[in-house]
Amino acid sequence: MTERASLGTRLTVLLATVASTALALMGGVTLWALDDHFEAQDRGTLHSHLQQARQMIAQVADQADLEALPAKFEYAFASHHDLAVRLEDAAGLSLFRQNAITVPAELLRRPDDAHPTTTLSWREGDHAWRGSAMLMPVSMSGAAPLTVAMALDIHHHETFISNFRKALIGYVLLTALGCAVLAWWAVRQGLKPLTAMQEKAALIGSGQLDVRMPVDEGPSELAELAASLNAMLARLQGAFERLTRFSSDIAHELRTPLSNLLTQTQVGLSQPRSTADYQEILASNSEELERLSRTVADMLLLAKAEHGRLLPSREPVALGHEVRALFEFYEALADDRGVTLHASGDATVMGDRLMLRRAVSNLLSNALRYTPRAGTVEVRIDERGGEVRLAVENYGTPIAPDVMERLFERFYRAEQDRSHSIGEGEGAGLGLAITQAIVQAHGGRIQAYAEAEGNVFEIFLPPSAN
Repeated sequence: MTERASLGTRLTVLLATVASTALALMGGVTLWALDDHFEAQDRGTLHSHLQQARQMIAQVADQADLEALPAKFEYAFASHHDLAVRLEDAAGLSLFRQNAITVPAELLRRPDDAHPTTTLSWREGDHAWRGSAMLMPVSMSGAAPLTVAMALDIHHHETFISNFRKALIGYVLLTALGCAVLAWWAVRQGLKPLTAMQEKAALIGSGQLDVRMPVDEGPSELAELAASLNAMLARLQGAFERLTRFSSDIAHELRTPLSNLLTQTQVGLSQPRSTADYQEILASNSEELERLSRTVADMLLLAKAEHGRLLPSREPVALGHEVRALFEFYEALADDRGVTLHASGDATVMGDRLMLRRAVSNLLSNALRYTPRAGTVEVRIDERGGEVRLAVENYGTPIAPDVMERLFERFYRAEQDRSHSIGEGEGAGLGLAITQAIVQAHGGRIQAYAEAEGNVFEIFLPPSAN
C-alpha cells in the first residue's frame, strides 16, 4: 500500500508552490514590462531620427539639394554607431547607407507614410535589430518620394534582459527554497495543537475515557474541533458508563432468578418426590421464568426505542378515557392500600394506544407503591404551551435530588433492596425507563420533580391534529 504524504508535507509543498508560482508570475510580468519599456524607448528613438530625416528631405528643392542629401544624412547620423540608415529612391536605388545590414524586404516593401510607423525586429549574426521604414515626399517638382529605413542595434537590450532573466530565475529559486523552509517551520508550529490532540487521543481507551483534548492551545478552528471532540468523548464516556452499569445490573437481575431455578431444580431432582411436590417446584419455576421473560421483553422494547422502531401504528388516543380505564384496573390495589385515585381533564393525542396506556400505567403503579395509606394519587390532563400535559401527582416522601437525577436510568431503583414487586417492569427497575422511551417515541418528553408533600411526574405530548 502506498504511503500517503502527511498533512505537514502537503501544506509545505502547497505553500512553497504558491509562493514560487507567485514569484514566477511576478518575474514574468517584470520581464514583459522591461521588454515593453525597451521597445517603446526604441520606437521613440526611431521616431526622432525619422523626423530628422523627414525634415532634411523636405528641404530638397532642386537637383543640387537632392545630390547633397547623402552628405547631410552622413553628417546627421554618422555619430550614431548603433543606428543603421538606408535611403532609396523610387526605383529602389540606394542613395545612402550607414551600417550595411540586410533590411528585411517586408519593411522596404510597405513603408509607412505617416507616424506612428510600424516597427520590425530581426536578427543578423550576433546582433538583433529593431527598425522602421517611412515613405517621405520631396518638395522638388516632379520628384518621387524617397524611402528611409532606419534600424537600431538592440543587442545591449537583449544582453541586459538575458542577464536580468538569469538573475531573476536564481532569485526565484532561492526565494522558493526559503519559502519552503519557512513554510515547513510555520506548518510545524501550526500543527503542534494537532500533535497534542494526537497524543491525547492515543491515551483514550475503554479504561481511560476521561481524557480530553486541549482546547486553549491552538487557533479557534482547532479549538472548535477540540470542543466538539470533547463533547463526543463525554457522550461516549456517559454511554460507556451506562452500558457498564446496565451490564452489571442485568447480570444481577438475571442471576437471581436463574440461581433460584437451578437450586429448586437440583433440589427437586436430588431425591424422589410426590407429584404435588413436583407441581409446586414447577409452579415456582414458572414464576421465575415469567419474570425472566418480562425482563427480556422490556429490554427488547428499549432496544427498539433506541433504533426508532417502537411505534407500529398511530391513532387518536383519548388520554382521559385511558386513565379512567387504568383506575378501574388499579381500584382493588388502591382500596387495599387505602389510596384515593382522582383524575381531571382530558385531551387527545396521536399515538399507539397500548403503549401510551403502558406508560401511564407505569407511573400510576409507582405512585401507588410510594403513596402512604389514606393518601391521594391525582392525574391532571390539560394543554400548556401547545402541548398536552399529563401529570401524575402523589402525596408522600419527596424524592431526594440525587435520586431524582437517576430515576429514568435502566435497572435503577431508589430503594436499596431489590425486592420484586408486582407491576410491568418495576421489579427490574425498567418501568420509568420504558415510560421515557415510549414518550420520546411519540415526540414528547417526561420530567419529574419533588414538592413539599409529594412528587410529580409530567408527560408532555404533541396534541392531535384537528
